[in-house]
Amino acid sequence: MQLHLIRHGQTNWNEERRIQGQSDSFLTELGISQAQALGARLSSTRYDAHYCSSSLRTRQTAEQAFPEAASVHYRDDLREIFLGPWEGNLYAEMADREPLNYKHFWKEPHLFAVAGAESFHDLQRRAVAAIDEIYAAHKGQSVALVSHGALIKAYLCAVEGRPLAQFWAPPTMHNCCHSIVNFAADGTPTIIQYADEPLN
Repeated sequence: MQLHLIRHGQTNWNEERRIQGQSDSFLTELGISQAQALGARLSSTRYDAHYCSSSLRTRQTAEQAFPEAASVHYRDDLREIFLGPWEGNLYAEMADREPLNYKHFWKEPHLFAVAGAESFHDLQRRAVAAIDEIYAAHKGQSVALVSHGALIKAYLCAVEGRPLAQFWAPPTMHNCCHSIVNFAADGTPTIIQYADEPLN
């Protein structure tokens, strides 16, 4: 299987620097343009299946990027990291209100632990389990998957063996970035493109 991992386009909450998590935000005009441009870049690639987080912003991205898709499989387990009480707040507000947890989120994500929220360990287990199921259903096929920055990065960290302490290290998961993972015959995944950057 060749898996194409796509982050959603810019949202109103991205623009406001507001914490999204699994709360719904919507694409801005720029986000719609990003998704359309991505679709144009990928128009020559044939996908056997399309998967998408069930969040509004990813559904909108898939609709704009793949308007000709016969069907899209929406999955709750492809949603972003659940941040519970943080969601809807500005990042700047949480930096003032919970400085240690905020530091852990951005600087020491392996230590991040907020009551009522997922940890990065939880997120990674969820991402890997979801994609393992997709792989089992689509061996030898090409699959597009529209999801979220942290979920995609959590999965790519697992593939490359990067510790969660280095979760936010480059490349940056910018809006509508495109990563590609190739699966060998034995199911071993290899990253060949990371956030639009080809890897040797």
